[in-house]
Amino acid sequence: MKSSADRAWFVALGVACLVGTLLRINNVFRYPIDMGFDAAGNWEYIDLLLRSFRLPAPDEGWSTAHPPFFYGVSAAIARLVGGARDGIDKVAAVHVIRLAMAASGLAGIAAAVWLVRCVAPEAGRRAFLAGALLLFLPVHVYMSAMLSEEVLVTALISIAVVGVALDLQRPPESREGLPRAILWGVFAGLALATKLTGLLIVGAGAAAYLIGDRQSSGNLRALRRGIAFGLAASFVGGGYYLWNLVTRGYLYPHGLAVHSVMFSMPPGDRGLGDYFRIPWETFSAPELLSPALLHSVWGSTYDTIWFDGHHHFLPIRGPVVEVLGPAILVLGLVPTAAFAVGLWRGARRLARSFRGPDLVLLLLVVATFAGYVLFTWRNPWFAVLKGSFLLGLSVPFSFYASETLADWTRGRNLRSALIFGSLGVLAILVSITFSYGVFFEKHEMPGLQWVPVESS
Repeated sequence: MKSSADRAWFVALGVACLVGTLLRINNVFRYPIDMGFDAAGNWEYIDLLLRSFRLPAPDEGWSTAHPPFFYGVSAAIARLVGGARDGIDKVAAVHVIRLAMAASGLAGIAAAVWLVRCVAPEAGRRAFLAGALLLFLPVHVYMSAMLSEEVLVTALISIAVVGVALDLQRPPESREGLPRAILWGVFAGLALATKLTGLLIVGAGAAAYLIGDRQSSGNLRALRRGIAFGLAASFVGGGYYLWNLVTRGYLYPHGLAVHSVMFSMPPGDRGLGDYFRIPWETFSAPELLSPALLHSVWGSTYDTIWFDGHHHFLPIRGPVVEVLGPAILVLGLVPTAAFAVGLWRGARRLARSFRGPDLVLLLLVVATFAGYVLFTWRNPWFAVLKGSFLLGLSVPFSFYASETLADWTRGRNLRSALIFGSLGVLAILVSITFSYGVFFEKHEMPGLQWVPVESS
């Protein structure tokens, strides 16, 4: 029997879900269809698939180097919406595709809340926080409005990591364990077939099964769930990469001529100091071409998680940047700090026992941050610093930040009031700022204007 307090938190979560859903629906239909990260290139890929079942060459278009799952699903949706090729309405097709992707994002959020409910079934406050943190996370909100694979791959990673996390609470000898591991491997494989980022959950999930089951049972038979997960993921998601290897000699392309416009973007180089510098402009001038932010990887990334540092969604000038932006970025420090504290708690639990969700969650965190550092080192341009590349951490962020915030807000005291107040104001400001066309909209060309570096 649920307590009255638990029911109240459940109602509050329902209200947050309603507001978050309406926010995304508004953006899906009001945000211009040709705006957003790589929107034109993504539609070009979808249109190629509408005209032919042929898989394009990696250098045939801006987005054709990406794995095909998102584009294939989008082409199928466009075909259903528009019927015959000549009759396809691009506007309607893009709206329905973006709506489907936003719905997948909400499914990923539901998976994160489900994990919290399974681990802490009596913690209604924590379940509410887990959902609200993602529903009003700016990068999740504005990416849900764009014609992009980011929200889909986030949802697939979220479902897979929640499945593995819950499996690790069960004994490896469980009869149902093998089919479940295969199922979560399929989701991980679909993530890999959507974006290379999916490789992170494939590796983290397989490693978590192998380590956790081996520690629990101490025999080779216990490794079967990890092997089944890895094989299922590789079978579903590895085909595109294998085809590249066989036909072109590489698993995944890098430095294609079709992307050469990026090679002259600032700053043009990376140093170790770029990973340790977080200037005040992170909060006062949230624009990635700000001189102080050009050499701040984490400052720029923070600005694209809690704001729109690239200004593909928000105007470049005006009150949204000068007032609301800094306010959101400062308030975002509260859940960010809670996430850091939660990670520390999870690491301490993991040191005591490999049983439970911490193993796969922390492996995914380490793999994601390591991958992001490697990627930004190899691609030293401001345009690749995107909080959306870290959206695969949605479940760990929700899980650990909600745990900490639930503790910080326990009881009726000044600390609880201040933290809940700051989170409430944050949700309100995010709703105002990221409701496209309601309070603000863009009138300039999307993104920041940059000047190519002169060749010497």
